Amino acid sequence: MDLRSRFHFHATPFTREIAVDHLFVLPTFTEAADAVVQAIEQRMSAAVLAPAGSGKTVVARAVTARLPEARYRVRYTPVSDLSKRDMCREIAASMSLPPAGAYNHLVRRIQTQALADTDTDAVRPVLILDDAHELRPEVLGMLRVLTNFQMDSRLVLSVVLIGQSGLGAMLRRPEHEDIARRLVHYAVLRPLSRDEVQQYVAHRCTIAGAPRMPFDEGSLDALYEVGRGNLRATDVVALKSLEVADRRGHDVVDSSCVIEARRLSCP
Repeated sequence: MDLRSRFHFHATPFTREIAVDHLFVLPTFTEAADAVVQAIEQRMSAAVLAPAGSGKTVVARAVTARLPEARYRVRYTPVSDLSKRDMCREIAASMSLPPAGAYNHLVRRIQTQALADTDTDAVRPVLILDDAHELRPEVLGMLRVLTNFQMDSRLVLSVVLIGQSGLGAMLRRPEHEDIARRLVHYAVLRPLSRDEVQQYVAHRCTIAGAPRMPFDEGSLDALYEVGRGNLRATDVVALKSLEVADRRGHDVVDSSCVIEARRLSCP
């Protein structure tokens, strides 16, 4: 008997492949998405700050889903430790622009495309930069240049920075005051509470097709103690716990399965 058959799942639970309408949504996630969408509707920019695995991707996907394609053109760019020119090349590629050329030419090309979105195609351009805590300080400062249209007299490109807490520290530096002031909202997420972890695990099992909860109370407490409310860590250990229970021939996950799963999941 395999895992899905034993627990009556129609899909493997706790994977990252999940439809937007199946995302686990907490009031804090909804409030964050509401604020970011409002900033974009005002042609402004915003930031989402949270520890790793605390729901930044959930908020980003929720925001994107709420921006109709008829009115917005959303480009998503994952960030890495790149120079200004290479970061502009990544942004240009997300806009389907030629990524070659000098830094100044790339900046003008990106700005020209943003203006074409607005003036020619009648849509609002939105740029989402994920893992923005990995931006080099000089690259973060470059965003001021990218969002400067007609001597800052016109709002064209909305930027959403998504990153871990280090991004907030970078934005508090005096040299980044100008770009920090361009962000009209900072959505700050936190790890899930014990009760929220239980709700999350139940939700993921339900959307995967389980007719009943395959985790007992002790295992849910253990999942919280292991993951401390981190969604990513909870996913990894919860799935491994199901595998352990299946291997043992158990129809319900108990705390000993979670302890074994932690040992197998963590180096």
